[in-house]
Amino acid sequence: MRYDRLMVRGTAAMLLAVLSAGCASIKDHRGYLIDPALTDAIQPGVDNRTSVERALGQPTFKSQFGPPTWYYMSIDTKQHPFTRPRTSAQTAMKINFDGAGNVASVQRDGIDKVVRINPNGDKTPTLGRNRSFFEDLFGNIGQVGAVPGAGGGGSAPGGTGPNGS
Repeated sequence: MRYDRLMVRGTAAMLLAVLSAGCASIKDHRGYLIDPALTDAIQPGVDNRTSVERALGQPTFKSQFGPPTWYYMSIDTKQHPFTRPRTSAQTAMKINFDGAGNVASVQRDGIDKVVRINPNGDKTPTLGRNRSFFEDLFGNIGQVGAVPGAGGGGSAPGGTGPNGS
């Protein structure tokens, strides 16, 4: 009898441990792994492209137009069970270079610059008619004209085809 109680309690404890492990939140990191000692060492007027690349590695992305700019992006996300991931921390490091390839400025921005957009989940208004599903599906029937010159014998000159047939 006592053995049965211990067995039931042990099984319940194990089941509770398994279920609670499934409810743990997931933490994830995307992008550049920031080392504050290395990123703080980049100084305008002192460093150039080569020294920045040796210290920090390849940037997340480089500007394609305008003055040469390198971006190092880092995003930490947290996801609770059955929800979408949410950004918990974000760092964007922007390094501007002058024409000679020397560091002109270094900017660091955090999650305070991120704007949350909540789009309208209903419908996007568009210009034109509001058509039903069946009007969209069968709407072109009868709208497209017959192929010129098709049918009717058409051997006499002066027909409507591209070569007069």
